[in-house]
Amino acid sequence: TYSPPPHPPLLLPPPYPPPIPFALSPLVMTDSAEIHTFSTPWPTSCLDWCRSGGNPFRLGVSSFVRDYTNQFAVYEHNANTGAFSTVGVADHPYPVSRLRFSPDPTSPLIASTGDYLRLWSCPLSSPSGINLTAKLNNNKSSEFCAPLTSFDWNEAAPELIGVASVDTTCTIWDINAGVAKTQLIAHDREVYDIAFARGSDVFASVGADGSVRMFDLRALEHSTIIYEQPDVPLVRIVWNKLDPNYLAAVPYNASKAIILDVRVPSSPVTELTGHAGPLNGAVWAPHSSAHIATAGEDSQVLIWDLSNLPKPIDEAALAYDATSPVNSLTWSASQTDWVGICFDDKVQLLRV
Repeated sequence: TYSPPPHPPLLLPPPYPPPIPFALSPLVMTDSAEIHTFSTPWPTSCLDWCRSGGNPFRLGVSSFVRDYTNQFAVYEHNANTGAFSTVGVADHPYPVSRLRFSPDPTSPLIASTGDYLRLWSCPLSSPSGINLTAKLNNNKSSEFCAPLTSFDWNEAAPELIGVASVDTTCTIWDINAGVAKTQLIAHDREVYDIAFARGSDVFASVGADGSVRMFDLRALEHSTIIYEQPDVPLVRIVWNKLDPNYLAAVPYNASKAIILDVRVPSSPVTELTGHAGPLNGAVWAPHSSAHIATAGEDSQVLIWDLSNLPKPIDEAALAYDATSPVNSLTWSASQTDWVGICFDDKVQLLRV
């Protein structure tokens, strides 16, 4: 069983092997009041929960296959049959490094990164599959592109997407106009992740140089380093949208998440150390400023209560053991008592 590494996979070098044909087998699902489980045709990598209120159990999940040809699919739960069905499947060059639905609950858009930023349409009311609507590339002078490691969708201004790249840059795209608003050298080395704060202007990034850097679109000539540990790359950053003083960063190959307070730079306010293996992701609760979920190579999903900060957090409030290392997790914004995870070729929805 293969589990993706805790940092976004880089693109495969040429020569490319021939594409592997994918066949969607019938979804195999186990069901209970607290857990929904279904299988996909391939090892899973990225997972996201749709913001639409139309179907509260609509999710996107991508493959991780060591080939040029990968896929992602959208599934949704059928309340009448109790089963999950396939809404649509799209071929995707290279493994997807991040997959996100638009934060606008009325929008049919899905975004993905890998070699380029791609926008897809998957209609909410009358599903007609997944269709590519745009491929955005800010390097017009070369046929080659630097791998894109991650992106974040601005919730306050859904026309803005921030993209991180191994070429040390962050690019802010206006997807309505199809143009890059700005591209800046954000780090000294590869940038692994980017996250917007609440509001439309402030974002943070992390990378191989071990720093967390904060930027403001209104004053890009300056940035603030709010945390730095040069010998330890940081591979994930997530911003607490309900209390934007707090961020969580995930170091490479580390079994902990670092909680940072932007008002007290340089030193973590606490570290979440309950995992027995490297973390692959973290997500803040969409309805509570004091809760965050983490998941990783130890097959555990832990939910932490941070309401007593700045006191140390010794243990998680809730724990769930999957059967394999967890590659990705997502917390439903419309059904806030549900968390989604993916591992091996499975997706599980957990009632918390």
